[in-house]
Amino acid sequence: MAAEDHQGVTDPAPLVPVLAGPTASGKSVAALRLADRFGLEIVSMDSAQVYQGMDIGTAKPSAAERARVPHHLLDLVPPSACYSAAQFVRDAEVAVRDVLARGRRPLVVGGTMLYYRAFTAGLSDLPQADAQLRAELEQEGLRRGWPALHAELAGVDAASAARIQATDRQRIQRALEVWRLTGKPLSSLQGRRSVRPGLRFLPLLLVPQDRAALHARIAQRFEAMLRGGLVEELASLRKLHQLSAELPAMRAVGYRQAWQFLEGEIDARALHEHGIQATRQLAKRQITWLRATAGEHFDAFGETLETLLEERLRP
Repeated sequence: MAAEDHQGVTDPAPLVPVLAGPTASGKSVAALRLADRFGLEIVSMDSAQVYQGMDIGTAKPSAAERARVPHHLLDLVPPSACYSAAQFVRDAEVAVRDVLARGRRPLVVGGTMLYYRAFTAGLSDLPQADAQLRAELEQEGLRRGWPALHAELAGVDAASAARIQATDRQRIQRALEVWRLTGKPLSSLQGRRSVRPGLRFLPLLLVPQDRAALHARIAQRFEAMLRGGLVEELASLRKLHQLSAELPAMRAVGYRQAWQFLEGEIDARALHEHGIQATRQLAKRQITWLRATAGEHFDAFGETLETLLEERLRP
């Protein structure tokens, strides 16, 4: 809760800027320069950068950049783990409050829109994950097939089943887990959100209008990742960890296509083409979501963007 001074005037909650934008829109470079200028600490809002060892394909900040500007929520879990939006909200709140407690200013930056919504609007009031029940559902899925479990879900939660594909193991598992834990459909609980007191948010949303320029950036970035060793990075991770194509980390754009290449399902040309196309599709989904999101919208790249954002972040 906000504190009151001796005159009974309520101090406003800290204002936390949140910079969100599609992949390859220049938000990370802009964030670094803004952090330099205003002494900010960056809190990552990226669902792939939480995974250890996934550096090239996530465009993770380099060691030099991290030494230059403090970064939070990078390299939290191995790629064999599942990291949720609920975990992100908890970790992001701890990181933001820690930065504020030290008299510094946080800047939350990323393109994972589910994380953005969960952090700024609150999480649905859902039960915590149950490891034993999840393991049981995993075994059921292997034994009976996920389409069979999807049919079971349709019998108890038709609304969720209509939104979830019959092959989407992770979402079917979660919806059935909620049903078996609470006796209530996931769809009936998702509208009730719990918001944390004591923080306000300044949404800074990047929505590039020049689609051709964004597509050129996407192609250049993915090609640089391939030259930088994306395939080799994934091959090393597969030796170090027990991974499968169904894990959330391995479904990340770029890694999914590199996995297919290593499995011999596609050739080098298809890896290049599919990776760029998948990244374009991701950016399109991100832009659609951002356009429908309340906040201040920016259409700019590079130095122009930084100039516009400087005005909003000036103390």
